Amino acid sequence: MPKAEGKSFNFEGKEKIRADFLEAVPFDGREEYIRIDTEEFSAVCPFSGLPDIAKVTIEYYPEGGKIVELKSLKYYFISFRNVGVYQEEATKIIYEDLKKLLQTNRIKVTMVYNIRGGILTTTTMGTL
Repeated sequence: MPKAEGKSFNFEGKEKIRADFLEAVPFDGREEYIRIDTEEFSAVCPFSGLPDIAKVTIEYYPEGGKIVELKSLKYYFISFRNVGVYQEEATKIIYEDLKKLLQTNRIKVTMVYNIRGGILTTTTMGTL
């Protein structure tokens, strides 16, 4: 648990990420390109205990005949809110959970984190 000036920051472990919140909806449009953007993602840096806030872009083709139900995706993202996870790992977790749910190999997750300490971080997993 990180400490700063005699204070400690509490955050949850990765086991609190709720992939079970994700739901798929049958969809007959395997060649349709789908893009989802949100700026409402946050997790906690396990090194500093400070919030990491990011814009998330999910792009995919529903080869598996499924699309992600958006309300379930929002609840899934909320489950990251108090979790200590590095930026790169958060991208990997989201990519793997969605790839499994949607049963597609044509999926890409990009996260652009807010600048902190003068550093802009962009992480990407997958290809279309």
